[in-house]
Amino acid sequence: MIGRSRGAVSRKWAILLCIGCFCAGMLFSGRMWTLPEVKEEVPQSRTTADQKLEIVSENCVPKSKDIKHEAKDIHGKVSKTHQTLQNLDKTISSLEMELAAARSAQESFLSGSPLSDDLKVSETIGKRKYLMVMGINSAFSSRQRRDSVRATWMPQGEKRRKLEEEKGIIIRFVIGHSVTAGGILDKAIEAEDKRHGDFLRLEHTEGYLELSAKTKTYFATAVSLWDADFYVKVDDDVHVNIAALGSTLAQHRSTPRVYIGCMKSGPVLAQKGVRYHEPEYWKFGEVGNRYFRHATGQLYAISKDLASYISINQHVLHKYANEDVSLGSWFIGLDVEHVDDRRLCCGSPPDCEWKAQAGNVCVASFDWSCSGICKSVERMKEVHRRCGEGESVLWSSTF
Repeated sequence: MIGRSRGAVSRKWAILLCIGCFCAGMLFSGRMWTLPEVKEEVPQSRTTADQKLEIVSENCVPKSKDIKHEAKDIHGKVSKTHQTLQNLDKTISSLEMELAAARSAQESFLSGSPLSDDLKVSETIGKRKYLMVMGINSAFSSRQRRDSVRATWMPQGEKRRKLEEEKGIIIRFVIGHSVTAGGILDKAIEAEDKRHGDFLRLEHTEGYLELSAKTKTYFATAVSLWDADFYVKVDDDVHVNIAALGSTLAQHRSTPRVYIGCMKSGPVLAQKGVRYHEPEYWKFGEVGNRYFRHATGQLYAISKDLASYISINQHVLHKYANEDVSLGSWFIGLDVEHVDDRRLCCGSPPDCEWKAQAGNVCVASFDWSCSGICKSVERMKEVHRRCGEGESVLWSSTF
């Protein structure tokens, strides 16, 4: 009996002990709580891997798109910055021009000189915008030259006023005063101006050795009277096709500081007594050196910014013996674009005639041997007939 009870007890305790151990094992391992989640662990690991792959792939493709987008943004910002700088340049140029006009008026007032009629008119009605102001350099003794120009390529009377109003082109003969103010020479010019009304009188004493000073005074005066994109200087023995000149200049409107002409670099002549002798030849280095690049003096054009620069700094700009050299020297050291256009220095017939027949109409024509049209009074009509663009071309052109 005793043996049986011990065996029975032992079996009961063994069963209880087994159950207790099993429960204890389950509690300590935590499998009773995590067992339902075992089935979800594998999908989670796959999802995580898939998500990582998707993230990696997304980081590859959108980055190229972002780079392109950022490049477009940068390009847009650069374009906006460039446009802002251009607008700033125009604003500065306008302010400089107004300052130049104010200084010119102040100097006239302080010196006791009356303001010109052109300046009075511009102050009264306000300045309008022109394409160009063309100053034809002339002298007291050049009455016949002026008449030859009036009879050919320069519109007269109502046509000249129409040219100003419809095409924005001002043309004037440019001349100063004689040594004897109010003398017979000045009275002759006044009578001629009263008849034609096509002069721009300068506060300048005429003289061959004063051409550099006259050029400087012309640009300073012109920019104070008229607000134009370009200011042109031409000699009175040169033939000009106005429409061709206007079209040429209009191509450079977007360049703020441009200097247009037939660029050259001639020798610096040190020998006294020769034509175009340069007294300050030593400033250009050793004897035999050449000048820097500059436009030939028969015809050249400068933008408004450069004309304003000359006006503002006219009292400190150095004058060399040759006026075309002087003008070129004033732009040395400035951020100026030099445009070498050979249409501004064609030869007289047959050169300009052949080019016109080929569809390449010249802007200006003259003879290099004479620094102008040889015997221009007699030959200007012939040059105009053979090389002129035709009056209808001017009135049908838009700039």
